[in-house]
Amino acid sequence: MSNKSLFYQRYGVDEYYVYDPDTLELSGCLRSQDSFAAIEEINTWVSPRLGIRFQLTTDTLGIYYPDGGKFLTSVELDQPAEQEYQRAEQEHQEKEAALLQLEQE
Repeated sequence: MSNKSLFYQRYGVDEYYVYDPDTLELSGCLRSQDSFAAIEEINTWVSPRLGIRFQLTTDTLGIYYPDGGKFLTSVELDQPAEQEYQRAEQEHQEKEAALLQLEQE
């Protein structure tokens, strides 16, 4: 992580955030002149550059758009695709069963 921080400093990154979902730890740093300063109070922090808000709860990290809408997690983004896959799979199995029954008759 220290190599990343040096890279970010060298290439002018204004802010960066690190989240560990296993420990539910969030940290962040803001550019302060030629170095980074740690964000002391990160919970409910609003990024000055992006306008997004970070909200830690007891079991996850929520990230919110400037208008208050919640960023979807990868799991939430995957749910519609998984539901469609399950529906298509069930339809396929029903067609296979109908064909098998027709063959038996």
